[in-house]
Amino acid sequence: MALRNPPEPLGTAARRAALRLLDAVLRRGEPLEAALAQATRALPGGPDRGLAHAIAAETLRRLTDLDALIDSATRNRLADDVKARSALRVALVQVLALGTPPHAAIATVLPLVDGGPKRLVHGVFGTLVRGGATLPELPALPAAVAERWQAAWGEEAVAGAARAIAAPPPVDLTLRDPAETAGWAERLGGTSLARGHVRLVDPAPIAELPGYAEGAWWVQDLAASLPARLLPLPAGDVLDLCAAPGGKTLQLAAAGHRVTAIDASKSRAARLFENRERTRLAFDVAVADVLDWSPPAPADGVLVDAPCSATGIFRRHPDVLYRAHPRVVEEMAALQTRILDRAAAWVKPGGTLVYATCSLEPAEGEEQAARFLSDHDDFAVAPAREEELPAGIAPTAEGFVRTLPGTLAAAGGCDGFFIARFRKA
Repeated sequence: MALRNPPEPLGTAARRAALRLLDAVLRRGEPLEAALAQATRALPGGPDRGLAHAIAAETLRRLTDLDALIDSATRNRLADDVKARSALRVALVQVLALGTPPHAAIATVLPLVDGGPKRLVHGVFGTLVRGGATLPELPALPAAVAERWQAAWGEEAVAGAARAIAAPPPVDLTLRDPAETAGWAERLGGTSLARGHVRLVDPAPIAELPGYAEGAWWVQDLAASLPARLLPLPAGDVLDLCAAPGGKTLQLAAAGHRVTAIDASKSRAARLFENRERTRLAFDVAVADVLDWSPPAPADGVLVDAPCSATGIFRRHPDVLYRAHPRVVEEMAALQTRILDRAAAWVKPGGTLVYATCSLEPAEGEEQAARFLSDHDDFAVAPAREEELPAGIAPTAEGFVRTLPGTLAAAGGCDGFFIARFRKA
């Protein structure tokens, strides 16, 4: 009679899903959140999915340091994409960062490795744990990213990025009614860094917080709220391009603008409809590619929240550090150029165009703005003013807004953003 394989230790399935997530990000270049549903499809419930996500995210946050430990304990360097290295990353991050007991971490990982590598994984893991291996207090950035950002922004920005990625960031809320800022800050137990903003540290689940069900606020990083703050009042007709999930659209509608939000993705546009229903704010939605779509008439304001490498949101999405290679940045910059060139024709004379990216790459920020001004002599910079921005964020000498790792660090930081405001002659 054939012998049955022994049952896998409880929790092995979640570790298998974590390995799938890491493979999706590191080998196929997929966003972690986009890969989550497929990688965790076999898991029975929410807690297991949450565990798989937590393991994968923390592994990406600490990948450079985990690999350094692994390399210190192996005679011949393991290839980056072999299962033994991935299994060791998952086992070690649980013990060194997530507080999992060593026996549980290795027992749930070994079934994921076949043949000889199983002995290797067990041996390297045991050597490191017995030797008292630890992770540094501040994670090391991938070498290529650190080199690129140091060239662009200097050593302090790289150090700020390491501090920023060391722990999950606070949660920022944008209020539907900025006049109620003080009241909501008190009610939610948060702090405010700007009118219409509340920051929470380690909050309860978002949907359980006061004000969520009635749409009194929405989650939006403070830096992400700045582009809409630069659309001038009095209210007018505004186009919000590449708008989903809709934080900036909600801001514009709450300020009284007559907004049309455009996004090419049906699934992402669904978030626009959901947010419109929850907040009961009025705006129109067009599910269309802005490279094919055209408005019926020029608008007073156009907000281009352009697709980008998203390197500025690395605190919350550490996977971007491994997906946003120079080629990706180059492709995104080319797309931004095409979108900006179309958007320029949709602005009324005397109207305002705001361009924004959640990117730390100059090619998607300062260089893009310079190219736009060179190609469109009917536009000029409308400099951001200090009084339009939260305390601690100042316009650049050119009148742009640039937030970096380290911006507002003492208050919990913010995402990396570039914002330029132009006015049409």
